[in-house]
Amino acid sequence: MPQDYRPSEADLTAWVNKQVWLDGCDLAIEYQQARQEGRVLGALEDTIKSLLAVPAPDNNWVQHIGGQRDSAWLARAGAVVDAVQDLPYAPDAPHEPDALADIQAARQPTVKVPAWKGSTARWQKHLHGGLLGRICGCMLGKPVEGWPRAAIATTTQACKNWPIRNYFTLPTPAQQRAIEKQKPARQLHKHWRSVLLPHMSGMVEDDDTNYTVIGFELLKKFGANFTPLNVAGYWCDNVPAFHTCTAERVAYRNFLQNILPPHSARYRNPFREWIGAQIRADYFGYANPGRPERAAEWAWRDASISHVKNGIYGEMWVAAMLAATYVAPKGDWAWVIRAGLDQIPAGCRLAGDIKTIMQLHAAGSSFDAVVDQIHKQWDETKHHDWCHTNSNAQVVAAALLFGADDYTQTIGQAVMAGFDTDCNGATTGSLWGIMHGVDALPKHWTKPIKNILRTGITGYHEVKIDQLAKEMTKLAVKLK
Repeated sequence: MPQDYRPSEADLTAWVNKQVWLDGCDLAIEYQQARQEGRVLGALEDTIKSLLAVPAPDNNWVQHIGGQRDSAWLARAGAVVDAVQDLPYAPDAPHEPDALADIQAARQPTVKVPAWKGSTARWQKHLHGGLLGRICGCMLGKPVEGWPRAAIATTTQACKNWPIRNYFTLPTPAQQRAIEKQKPARQLHKHWRSVLLPHMSGMVEDDDTNYTVIGFELLKKFGANFTPLNVAGYWCDNVPAFHTCTAERVAYRNFLQNILPPHSARYRNPFREWIGAQIRADYFGYANPGRPERAAEWAWRDASISHVKNGIYGEMWVAAMLAATYVAPKGDWAWVIRAGLDQIPAGCRLAGDIKTIMQLHAAGSSFDAVVDQIHKQWDETKHHDWCHTNSNAQVVAAALLFGADDYTQTIGQAVMAGFDTDCNGATTGSLWGIMHGVDALPKHWTKPIKNILRTGITGYHEVKIDQLAKEMTKLAVKLK
């Protein structure tokens, strides 16, 4: 290579896109996060506002990689992010502990979850249903991840798929012209064919399914007594760094700097309450039918390496729901949601946000009205709101409660609501599949998956879903 080699702007841009989330100095998100946690910012708030008033050096990532970004600004922003961790909480801040014992002490259980008494064959049927239901729900939401709610509606209406009843298709030229007359308009591109009908041929790689396999592998490798440090080590050994996102990528960076759990969840991690942990819960629930407390404890060990507070609680809530769903009254999704809430602090923001959805449903609100309320609370144009644990947990709760215990309606509504569409389609699909078993999943959802799952995880780059479900069940039985 010539000594005077300089990367092109395209090369720099491609590289920078991989670096997003690594420096941990996203000050705007840190500011929002700190206020939501109830930190007393004091004089630090003026410092933050003065830094944010600068015509952000963040505006040109390519210049940053080329050495022209204001390093003094970055240093000050980093110092501010660090200083937030030492600030006290306001007296009226919610009680939101991170330590497992403190979380358990803050619970107020309301549901008695019966023991699982099913056979191994039945266990496998339901676990297989959860796994395949998760995959199909994820595939549905994947093409429109990051889209505004209105754009999802515009596209599916033009393609005669509203309410959503099937996977997305590539619009015809006439349909695309109709879409572009609306605002906001988005386009499903030809290079997305692998996630669109009729071009699907198995499940593509996605972090929502990668982490289900990772949870299985953690228990396979380390057993039921795995530790947060085991999780961190497994990631470094088996998960490519750039296959992680947001809080996970920051935590990964911290591991490589010998910043270990639980400190890895806090150090320069403004994404510490985002949805990343909530999508890692599934195998911990799959392996614990009728045992939501143990499922939630396993989820805590996983979540605590990268998240705090509601970021941890989201994973515990989903794991507990999955464990309880095995033994839930058929179709009683309010019972399932309450069983999950029983494993997190009763006074935390996540519990309050989910209870709001339950109250609206009980009061007779429509699904659309509830989603409108979620969008009033959370601004989908802001990354923090779009990707937060709580906003997406509210969507999951709404989709389950208004889904009429119908798989298509449940995952369709999870995606129609917007926010993190593939995550919410996956979580609701997983829960529905656990409750009803693999044979109940509609064929128009399962057939395009062709029993194939692709992941970015060592040893699982392409696997048969039914065989994976069999192996997952075998291990879970061994660990029960």
